[in-house]
Amino acid sequence: MTLALANSKTGICDSHTTAARLTIDVGAVAENWRHLARLSHPARTAAVVKANGYGLGIAHVVPVLNRAGCKDFFVATVAEGIAARTHAPAARIFILNGLDPDAMPAFGRHALIPVIASLPQASLWARHNSENGRHPCAIQIDTGMNRLGLTLSQARALLGDMEHAAQLNAVLVMSHLACADDPDHPMNGQQLQAFQAFTRTMPDHEASLSNSAGIHLGPQFAFDLTRPGIALYGGRSCLSGQNPMRPTVTAQAPILQIRQARPGETVSYGASAVLDRDTRIAVVGVGYADGYPRSLSGAGIPLRGPSHGFADLPRPCVWIAGGLAPILGRVTMDLTMVDITDLPAGAVREGDFVELFGHNLALDDVAAAAGTIGYEILTALGARYRRSITGAG
Repeated sequence: MTLALANSKTGICDSHTTAARLTIDVGAVAENWRHLARLSHPARTAAVVKANGYGLGIAHVVPVLNRAGCKDFFVATVAEGIAARTHAPAARIFILNGLDPDAMPAFGRHALIPVIASLPQASLWARHNSENGRHPCAIQIDTGMNRLGLTLSQARALLGDMEHAAQLNAVLVMSHLACADDPDHPMNGQQLQAFQAFTRTMPDHEASLSNSAGIHLGPQFAFDLTRPGIALYGGRSCLSGQNPMRPTVTAQAPILQIRQARPGETVSYGASAVLDRDTRIAVVGVGYADGYPRSLSGAGIPLRGPSHGFADLPRPCVWIAGGLAPILGRVTMDLTMVDITDLPAGAVREGDFVELFGHNLALDDVAAAAGTIGYEILTALGARYRRSITGAG
């Protein structure tokens, strides 16, 4: 089944061919979760659906994941938690960014579980529970990433105090791997040892360490609950080897005009792309206002090379008529120019759609050509795409 939807951010449904479009396969999201759940077994498998389900839409991914068997969800903010609760009424929903004092009533009203990352947050939650009943929380422990989390000694003292621990009602202790995408990195073993040492002293608490990449490090990293994110959405989570996950998003944009240009003429801002041959140019209706990065420009800005381990694209490209068409000059706010000279004459017409990434042009290859990662490409998807949902069953 394919369902065309109004844009999830604007409420506007643009059915005209001048709109770029996203096809989101939520069935592939569910199958990716099942694959990761099999790898994680006997640990349970959660789903990280922050950043509006990594750009795919909480309203689209949470219901299908819930039906697939996912009973634990992680989001960043209270607003995301409330949105997820609408589609998973019986699930545990954890708020990774911790406590917002101005949103305290929402935790009880919507049964949201804060991930406590500091002593002041712990005191605030204990006070909240003393006045409102024993609502659950999770405890974030820093094992070396220096992002969010209590130190190991702080966490031991906090949970070792029986009275304080009872007030907190912690149902999960967790940490986050910094280098799991590189299986040989020594940081993985260091963090594992630190977390194992902590959990041995707290055997009554569920424990969670692995993100998407951590699931592939082996069963010793699984503990009680794994927390995949990017892998659910088809992104690569490890630097080496084949990506086993199914792609979930295809981004396409229409060709608005085809132009013929001569040697010596220039393309786009800054006149940085100078043509050395007769060139057919397709002007594509997508740009950085749609989240298509300016760093994918074919010329005119500093470009980083593809990241280690990712497929090597010689130039940023789109896919059209069975082949690659390189980007010419700078990506602009609404438009991108591509070179279709080497494609068969007549194979490309105005109104045709090019693939920006999807089944033919992998998300992570495009991200590498842009000098970034698939996470950023997905979460930066703009508000103007016309979204269609497939695989909803």
